Amino acid sequence: MKYLRIKAILLQESFLSFRSLEIIMDLVFFPIMSIIVFGFLSIYLSGFNNFSIGRGVLLGMLLWQVIWIVQYSVALGSLWNIWSRNLSNLFVTPLTVREYIFAQAFSGILKMFIIFLGSSVVCFYFFNFNILDIGIANLAIVILNLMLFGFALGLVILGLIFRFGTRIQAFAWGILPFFQPITAAFYPVSVLPPFLQNVAYTLPPTYVFEATRGILNGLPMDMHQMSTALLLNIFYLTLAIISFDYNFKKSKESGQFARNEG
Repeated sequence: MKYLRIKAILLQESFLSFRSLEIIMDLVFFPIMSIIVFGFLSIYLSGFNNFSIGRGVLLGMLLWQVIWIVQYSVALGSLWNIWSRNLSNLFVTPLTVREYIFAQAFSGILKMFIIFLGSSVVCFYFFNFNILDIGIANLAIVILNLMLFGFALGLVILGLIFRFGTRIQAFAWGILPFFQPITAAFYPVSVLPPFLQNVAYTLPPTYVFEATRGILNGLPMDMHQMSTALLLNIFYLTLAIISFDYNFKKSKESGQFARNEG
């Protein structure tokens, strides 16, 4: 991979991110507003002697942004180029697919850290919730696991968009919310129906949210849950790479890749 080609994609991403009202609304306004809404909800719950529940809800919303921003950046990065009929122009250059994906992932991680930092500051100053209470090392493990899941999901969606075109572009922002209730981001897995609990435990974020809520309640980091999440993430990421490579190959064979801009 060549640094200059990756730098060029990152430069393009910076222009899009700072000059597109849609991206600013999706990645800045809505996450911050969600934090504010859930922050007031946490205060309301705390007023009924549910302090730990209120903090757990706010924690879930804050950590969910990690998955959302990484997945959004990877999946929607190509759509902006498709909508502007620029995708083919990128790939007639020496730019490789892996350089493009790496740049999109790196851009997503940068955006995630910026938005996560801003949301954390809002939580601290307005709702008296400090995400660092779970520990810096623990937070790093949590973020790593959530980023891997977001990247794997975004990669699968990106491959599907390349193969089937913009008629399924809604997947880029419409699939992830399906996972939010199943992964028990805001409540224990035990509140789910038994059959959904079985589904929940096949998803890495479930273990991350469960372990992190435990830390808030004074328990040590459950390394078994975190290692399970990591192993599942590696498994799903491997499948995501295979899926993307297959769909990307099919999109070129069928000519869909070129027709995406039609």
